[in-house]
Amino acid sequence: MTQSEFASSQLSNPPHLMDHIYKHQRFIYDASRKYYLLGRDDLIAGLQPPSNGKVLELGCGTGRNLVLAAKTYPNATFFGLDISTQMLKTAGNSIYKADLKDRVHLAKGDATTFNSKTAFGVDGFDRIFISFSLSMIPRWRDVLEHAQDLLNARGQIHIVDFGSCNHLPKSFKTLLYRWLRAFHVTPIENMAEQVKEIAHKAGHDVEIKQLYKNYSLYCVITKNTLAE
Repeated sequence: MTQSEFASSQLSNPPHLMDHIYKHQRFIYDASRKYYLLGRDDLIAGLQPPSNGKVLELGCGTGRNLVLAAKTYPNATFFGLDISTQMLKTAGNSIYKADLKDRVHLAKGDATTFNSKTAFGVDGFDRIFISFSLSMIPRWRDVLEHAQDLLNARGQIHIVDFGSCNHLPKSFKTLLYRWLRAFHVTPIENMAEQVKEIAHKAGHDVEIKQLYKNYSLYCVITKNTLAE
């Protein structure tokens, strides 16, 4: 399948496609991804939700981040959304084994359109985080725009994804991007500028950090109190 065919399929029937991709990958996903999804733990350390806060992960996958975040912030309640039934099975098992089923809740849905009240019985969130998922979603801008609408007062969206690698050898970037395409991942061109554009259009503040010589990009959108 070509990249354009993948994008077209994801737009027309994403649940089927994602379940096909992760039917078997979900069993080795965490073991294989820990070597190159750099920045996930930086994001979790930066969440700092308020006491009794509500935290949502979009594209929660295996639940790895949710479990770690829930253990890090025991006074918050966590929610995870994913479009893949297969990944949600693994996430559910991980949450159960970690004895977090009372504090971490899962739902299946499309991150561009889901209704938080229907999915979780929640109107808004204090923190929303997205870890290496935007680069797999053709309509990733719609994800961010929808997420901004779900923020509570002074809420934040935390994003980590592949950067431009402009401080690393060009040969490394070429090989990395070629390898990522095999997993239907397309790093977002000029991601920092595009995230700033989306946040500023909504009247929100944004902070951008380069991690690991810009291998990863860490973005934080903060809801501006004047926009509430």
